[in-house]
Amino acid sequence: MDANSVQMDQGATTDELGGTRISAVMTTIRQRIGTRSLAPGDKLPSIRSLAKTLQMSTSTVAEAYERLVAEGVIRSRPGSGFYVVGQLAPLSLAEIGPRLDRAIDPLWVSRQSLEAGETVLKPGCGWLPASWLPEAGLKRALRTLARADNTALTDYGLPLGLPPLRQLLARGMGERGIAAPPEQIMLTESGTQAIDMLCRFLIEPGDAVVVDDPCYFNFHALLRAHRAKIVGVPYTPTGPDIDGFIQAVSEHRPRLYITNSGLHNPTGATLSPVTAHRLLKLADQHGLTIIEDDIFADFEHTPAPRLAAFGGLDRVVHIGSFSKTLSASARCGFIAARLDWIEALTDLKIATSFGGGRLAAEVVLGVLRDGSYRKHMEGLRLRLLRAMTETSARLKAVGIVPWLEPQAGMFLWCRLPEGIDAADIAREALAEDIVLAPGNVFSLSRSACGFLRFNVAQSLDDRLFKVLREAIRRREKRRNP
Repeated sequence: MDANSVQMDQGATTDELGGTRISAVMTTIRQRIGTRSLAPGDKLPSIRSLAKTLQMSTSTVAEAYERLVAEGVIRSRPGSGFYVVGQLAPLSLAEIGPRLDRAIDPLWVSRQSLEAGETVLKPGCGWLPASWLPEAGLKRALRTLARADNTALTDYGLPLGLPPLRQLLARGMGERGIAAPPEQIMLTESGTQAIDMLCRFLIEPGDAVVVDDPCYFNFHALLRAHRAKIVGVPYTPTGPDIDGFIQAVSEHRPRLYITNSGLHNPTGATLSPVTAHRLLKLADQHGLTIIEDDIFADFEHTPAPRLAAFGGLDRVVHIGSFSKTLSASARCGFIAARLDWIEALTDLKIATSFGGGRLAAEVVLGVLRDGSYRKHMEGLRLRLLRAMTETSARLKAVGIVPWLEPQAGMFLWCRLPEGIDAADIAREALAEDIVLAPGNVFSLSRSACGFLRFNVAQSLDDRLFKVLREAIRRREKRRNP
């Protein structure tokens, strides 16, 4: 290094000069690293030799090196010297947060479900069997689209998304009491993408975000990816525990609260009006934004209260998708939010995905317009009700008891017999080609080791109940020989 690269302010005080010299050394080191004059793994000059080169005191260079170590730019090897830190390893979500048994790692459970072959049972997954979805309606929409003389098959979509579909979505939300005109709705490629975009828009790394405990396990994984501080609040049959919520917002000053207010995942509970009003009051008091994930809305027989209906879109962002009810392959979701946020989110959408999935939106619109979706959902709700009744009864027969009996939907949140760990049952079931979802996958506090979530549409095979019965029987026999 050249001593002339470090310039001092002639009018500075002694203290200021010390700080300026330290900063100058640090800047010079960073510049050498940035230009690859010092590559990852290279050894830096010794403190004494650099001090001599720069005509500075050894204490100044030593302090500069220590600050660079604290920043993670260089590292110290005792007895050897200082070295440029190697390139950072790519982000690994599995390494963020506490190390978990992979049987209760949300990413592991998702991968097991997604990668499972045809012979594997998936009562732990979060979607319907393909045979329960409107294949004929989807094929009809695709044929119509293929014959149409337009650019839907080849061109980018509008940044906000297909206008006729946004109009239908506005009408549907209006039926649930949510005032969301089409210009306040932006299409996304899924509910997950909607939350991802909102996290990019609303939070910075280190910001606190409140979630229910238990909650949809991918909320945990997604928030880890955004380096958020996740704060759990216990969930009750009528919504989050209000006392716990007050404590969370007072202690952590969160930016967001993410929840399902319609049919809650995993518990199947619904938000009560009283809890909804108290939540909105707390959000106003603490400057909290609520993301209301409503992807199960069309499963309901009678609509539950919606936070966006009570509080409007000033404090609440409402999202949804058609992945659960129509097709997980035709990726199409939406965000309903205040107009100025939609404007900013549109820029973010262009930056991250440009025009969005126009083809998927056209397919969804075709199914919604021809009347087949309404008929499909009427039949699906009845089919799920029968599956819920049957699965609940069969689980009770082997000693697994639902936490509550949901009003609708596909999930049963169930308690195992006392002293039995759900992760152990999940590992044993996997050996029998059955993917289960143990409770601690959903619980930030890991306080749900005695619970399993069952997807009733995926829980009608006799093999599931045989494996559960035998696993529970073996454990009870060991406990009571």
